[in-house]
Amino acid sequence: MAEVTYERHDGPKAVAQLDAFLPAYEEVYVEPPYREGPRDVAEFIDHYQAQTQRPGFRLVLARDGGEVVGFTFGYHLAPDTRWWKNLQDVELPDDFTRETGERTFVIIELAVRRPWRRRGIAAALHARLLEGLNAERVTLTMRPEPEAAPAQAAYAAWGYRKVGLSHPWEDAPYYDCMVRELL
Repeated sequence: MAEVTYERHDGPKAVAQLDAFLPAYEEVYVEPPYREGPRDVAEFIDHYQAQTQRPGFRLVLARDGGEVVGFTFGYHLAPDTRWWKNLQDVELPDDFTRETGERTFVIIELAVRRPWRRRGIAAALHARLLEGLNAERVTLTMRPEPEAAPAQAAYAAWGYRKVGLSHPWEDAPYYDCMVRELL
């Protein structure tokens, strides 16, 4: 394996990178607990294309010899976001859920292909995604199943804390909603 390199793509320029990392997405998300199939991948493609248009969108790719082995992306939550309204088990105060369009950066995906796991690639992707970010905090959701234990441990080590249980759409699984203060 060659040395892993990282590249960041911002805003609409990230649209052109979808084909580069889609095989890695499909490989990671067919695994438990996700078990995604072709319909899920098609939905992901549609969502990704819309997400790249959001303010502050960033994509970071990890490559080993040119091959994408990991990726992460996110953007700033808009003032009219439904992010905090998806929480099922807690009612957070208005001063917590108020968004300005720059206050909170949301990480939508962070994934590393199995052969490259446990080599610090996820931590490096995370660090590069947040590098130079002008936000008060970062939020993300993660699956609570035992298969996700390595990700759960990583997020805890990186300073995230659970603020509630998220149910983002009717047929969605439940996710732990995590927050990390930056400022």
